[in-house]
Order: sequence, then structure tokens, then C-alpha cells
Amino acid sequence: MGKIFRFHTDVDTDQIIASQYLLFPTVDEMKAHAFESLDREFASRVQPGDYVVAAGNFGCGSSREQAPAVLKALGVKAVIAQSFARIFYRNAINIGLPVIVCKELYDYVEDGDEMELSLTEGIVTTGGREYVCTKLPPYMQGILDQGGLIASLNRSEA
Repeated sequence: MGKIFRFHTDVDTDQIIASQYLLFPTVDEMKAHAFESLDREFASRVQPGDYVVAAGNFGCGSSREQAPAVLKALGVKAVIAQSFARIFYRNAINIGLPVIVCKELYDYVEDGDEMELSLTEGIVTTGGREYVCTKLPPYMQGILDQGGLIASLNRSEA
């Protein structure tokens, strides 16, 4: 079980990690500033295994790969949204952060609710209800299991 951090429609990558923090040399230094403009306490409250749940078009804006990377570095287990900006989705898979489309969930949860996600089944359970989400194809699940596309490619070259 993890806690839900709920965000609105059109959360852009600059809201996930603002451009001034991209000057920091590592993602570990950046992660303390995740969602700073939307929730100043996010980085200190989020725990490994928690979830980000959002409305549509999550991760729009610039193509910075640091946006999903800071969420993964903070231990976010997955981002579940009604829809994703395509570049954020690809960057998340590349670095091994699960991103799941679930049209219905956002309207029925609140910030702080507890939930559980079965990636293999594509099912979210919260508040005594189950929500069917997009189930990742086996090859994408394999990429995530190996830590992302980059890690998967590095393993196949070794």
C-alpha cells in the first residue's frame, strides 16, 4: 500500500522539476525540489512506494528526462494519470518509472488516500474498489523490470 499524491490536469515538466534546478549536477540533488511550485512539502512527505495520481496530459511541456527521474529517485512507485504527454511517457519508461493510464481513478481519490497497484494485472485497488487501468504489454513490463530501457539495453550488450 502506498499513499496517493493527487495533481491536476496539464502538470508540466517545469512544475515537476523547475528549470533552475536542472543546474544541479545530480538527480539526487534535484529531487528535494520536485513539485515545489505545486506542493512545497511533496519531497519531504513522499515515501518509497507512494503514487502520483493525476488528471490528463501529465508531463506536458519540455522533454526533460529529469522530470520522471526525480520522481523515481524519491521512490514514487508509479504515476497513474488519465493521459500522459508522449515525451514524458517515453522518458519514464526509458528510466524505469511505471506510467499507467487509468481514466476513472482520478475522479474517485483524494490526496492522502491509500492504494495498491498490480502492474501485471493493470488493477488499482483503493477505498474498497478496483479500477481497471491500461495493462502494460509484457515487453514493456520486462523493460521496467530491468530498470528501464537504458538498463535493458546495457544488459543486452554485456
